[in-house]
Amino acid sequence: MERKEVENFKKWDWAINAVLVTAALLIMARMAWGLDTQDITVEWTEAGKKIAAERVANWKTKEEMVVVSAGEFIMGSDKKTDRLAYRGEMPQRRVYLDAFEIAKYEVTALEYLKFVLATNRSPQLDWRYDGGNFQETMAHHPIMHVSWYDADAYCKWAGKRLPTEAEWEKAARGVDGRLFPWGKEYAGPSRANFGRTGLSGPVRDRPERLMLYPPIISVDKYDNAVSPYGLYQTIGNVAEWVADWYDQNYYTTAPDRNPKGPETGTQKAFRGGGWMDSTTTMRVAMRNGTDPNTKINWMGFRCANSVGERPQASGERAEVLSALPLASYP
Repeated sequence: MERKEVENFKKWDWAINAVLVTAALLIMARMAWGLDTQDITVEWTEAGKKIAAERVANWKTKEEMVVVSAGEFIMGSDKKTDRLAYRGEMPQRRVYLDAFEIAKYEVTALEYLKFVLATNRSPQLDWRYDGGNFQETMAHHPIMHVSWYDADAYCKWAGKRLPTEAEWEKAARGVDGRLFPWGKEYAGPSRANFGRTGLSGPVRDRPERLMLYPPIISVDKYDNAVSPYGLYQTIGNVAEWVADWYDQNYYTTAPDRNPKGPETGTQKAFRGGGWMDSTTTMRVAMRNGTDPNTKINWMGFRCANSVGERPQASGERAEVLSALPLASYP
């Protein structure tokens, strides 16, 4: 074979190999995008279930609830004071809510384990150790890979319910229209777990990373970033399912007293940003929705409950609240 023919052959060989490699990568990408974690099931072993039962019996959970008193708060966003606000958060308005209770922390893996055992469910996607268990360090991480229906079922099993969008927002920001649980300073790594990439993210760009454990942390971290009612991590770590159906335009027609979202819909609302979200999402007024069957590693939840009628703020506190303009800050 002449030299020129050899060179041509090498070129064609390289081109063919390049095409084959590209085809393989495309197939892998297609498989990744088609990945559905709902089709993956982890099964208990007999020894694993025994370990799980011992954990439930002996390990302490973080199921503390706090009471949010009845009264008005400033809900939604005003473009004049929040340049990142978008249409679904407007108009900003005063909303009255009856008193309610809400969890201080997001539901953890340990708390969800109680529910899994009590209702004879399979282990979670992430529970791949010791016959269907999570690692000890994950016990107080927020539960994830739960659909809206899973979250709703857990809260009902626990004698509670999911919070409404309005309840979640009041508990997260207080009554004065602040942008963040702690006030008006933007979120940073010292106040919230967000903007994380590395080996586990971002999931939106690499869906195969759904199979990897994300960089989440225990639900009781960031003492300096709690809400006025003492809630931890209402933004960052994992986003949270709430009770309402989602409608981007709901605020334009929503009642100003105990709003509960549209009567029907195709998506369920969620609030708060997750570990892989950006700064624009790290705001308590930010809202979004997705298919209620979605199970993903940046979505969890916390529970709420109704309480008896309680008197509205009285005396000096009531006067201060009534005098607050929309979108004022401490």
